[in-house]
Order: sequence, then C-alpha cells, then structure tokens
Amino acid sequence: MTSTETSGPDWRECRIALPASENWLVLDLGTEQPEVWARSVVEERLGTGVPSARSEVIIEDVLWYWASAVQQQALCAALLVPSDGSVIANCSVRELRVPPEALTLEALRVEAEQAAGPCFGQPEISEIHLPLGPALRVHRREPSAPESDSGAVVEGVAHYILPRAYPAVLECRLLWGSLGLGEELARMADDLAGSVRLV
Repeated sequence: MTSTETSGPDWRECRIALPASENWLVLDLGTEQPEVWARSVVEERLGTGVPSARSEVIIEDVLWYWASAVQQQALCAALLVPSDGSVIANCSVRELRVPPEALTLEALRVEAEQAAGPCFGQPEISEIHLPLGPALRVHRREPSAPESDSGAVVEGVAHYILPRAYPAVLECRLLWGSLGLGEELARMADDLAGSVRLV
C-alpha cells in the first residue's frame, strides 16, 4: 500500500508491502465519501450472497477503522480481512510529531516505558535494525475499553522507526484482538515494518 499524503518536506510517499495482499483491504484515507467507498469495497469483497444485515455490520466496522486512521493522520492503513469479511487485524503507518532532541532510540524507549494506560504484563521492548533505519519494537497487551469491565484484550506490535535519511519518527503498528494468532501476527508486524519505504 502507498500514500502520497505526508507532512515531511523530504519525502512524498510512504510505501508498505502487504503479505498476501488479497487478504487485505487498503483504506482510502483520501476519499471524501467514506460511506460510499466502504459500501463499494465490502460488496466487492463479499459478493452479493451475503445477507444485508451482515454487510451493514462489516461496513460499520470498516468505517470505524477508516475514521480512526484519519483521526490519527495515518499515512496509510489497511485491514486484514479474510473472505468472510471479519476484521482480524489493522495496520497503520503514521509520522509522529516529536522535537528534534527526541529523535533517538533512547528517547523513544523512555516514552514507551512511561506510556500511560493499563497493560497486561510488562510491554516487550527491544531495539532492532530495519532497512529504513533503527527502530524500537514494542509488543503490548491491553484492554480495549480500560474504563469498562467488559472490554476485550487487544494485542499489538508497534515499530518506532528512525529513518536514516530523514529526521522523523514513523510508527508502523499492527493491532489485533484474536490472541490465539498472536505469534503469527507478531511475525507479520515485523515483516510489515521491515517493508516500510519512503520515496
């Protein structure tokens, strides 16, 4: 997936390679008619044999993820969606606004370790090297609704990348709710982060 909507002066497009791209639904973050777009892609994905009520639920889910990505000013975003239309995971890449002195792995680690909000166990934090540059990898499990007793557990891996050629921090994040797929999706998150390119 690609995006041409960036705020940095040195690059115009963010690219990320989606494994088994037929299983992914790339969100059109530039559309001015999200409901029309969502209805079209869901109908295309599911075909005409899906009951209307089921289609509406899936369209509502897609619109929720679309609005969340737009609100976070994501450069690009996609949903891992099998043929039945259920959303397994969502991936997004965004540029984080940080002061120049925070453009280090040490500063990013301090921020990750002090992140607010409940978390199940200690987040797993490690420093890695990606083709784009050094990165901080953060693996967390947290409640989807911290203020409620009925929320589900959300698991995710975020890579905070410091591109060697540009003074920026990119967050490549994969989130999912199916904890039984955690090991497989964590590996997928690593592959996705390794594929991020700026051009």
